[in-house]
Formats: sequence, structure tokens, C-alpha cells
Amino acid sequence: MSGYEAGDGGGGIGAGVTFGLLAAWAVHDLEEVATVPCWARGRVPGLRERFPGVPERMWRRLESIDGREFATAVAGMAVVVAIAAADGHRTGGRSAFYQGALNGFGLHGLVHLAQATAVRGYTPGAVTSPLVVIPFTLWARGRLRRAGVLRSARPRDVVQGLALAAAATAGAHMVARRLLRRGRTAPRT
Repeated sequence: MSGYEAGDGGGGIGAGVTFGLLAAWAVHDLEEVATVPCWARGRVPGLRERFPGVPERMWRRLESIDGREFATAVAGMAVVVAIAAADGHRTGGRSAFYQGALNGFGLHGLVHLAQATAVRGYTPGAVTSPLVVIPFTLWARGRLRRAGVLRSARPRDVVQGLALAAAATAGAHMVARRLLRRGRTAPRT
């Protein structure tokens, strides 16, 4: 086998590093799917008072998220993460897209912890961030480093990782909203 693990995409890092991103993401997002709509309805009124500088449209948007829309957006993100994981596997972890998604995933775990700190309590994603998101990201990056394929993480890469995560999330929510709106307005046959 010339030093490579079977099915590792030729890089010797193993499927756990690449497809593990999809598995860790799924565990994390299951927490969010289970908690976001109810949490938002119950916590937004108090947060609105505590943080008056946040634009009202943001509070209204957060309050209006229902379970179907959020789950649909999560399904859209699943496609993005699955493509990143598959590309990482195909390239033995070398893919810039995979590494950007991995970095964005880990950084977004830190954002969840910052949110929980800011609101002084639980926020969706705050449980699995320190238990799954951040440890998986550090482990996977360590494996990529040992395999000699980890790209250096410059400040620009941190910004790009967060931007990738934010853009993908915003896009998934926009698509979910449109799909569900179209489903409600489609004529019945």
C-alpha cells in the first residue's frame, strides 16, 4: 500500500480526518436544530433589552425562524460540508476548500462560546462547541500537520475561514427561506 491508508484519498491521513468533519458538523448541528427555534423565541425579548444597539431587523429575523426553516438551512449546509469533506478526502487533506471549511468550523465553535459568554448563559451550539467542534478541529489540523499537508494559518486565513462559514450559513438560510416560501405559495394540484 506504499504507506497510504486504504481509501484515504492518497494522502495517508485517513477518512476520519476528512469525513470526520461531516460527522462532527452533524453532531453539532443536531444540537442547534433541537434548540434554536425554542431558544430564540424564549430569549430574544430579554436580549433585545440588554443589547439595544443590535438592529431591530436582526431580532425580528431571529424570532421568526421556525423549526422547518432552520432544519432546511441545516440540510443546505450539510451539502456544503459534505462537498468540502469529500474534496478533502479526494486530495488527501490538501484541498484549500476542505481546510478552509475545517478552519471555519473550528472558528465558528469559538464564536458560539463567545456568544454564550456575551449572553451569560446557554446559546445553541455552546455544548457541542467545546466537546466536539473545537477538539475535532484541533485533532484534524494536527493530523494534517503531521502528514505535511496543513496550509499555514495566517490572519488572512482566519478571516477567510470565518467569512466562508458566514457566507455558507447565510446562503443556506436564504435558500431555505425561498424554498419554504415557494412551497407555501405553490398552487395545489
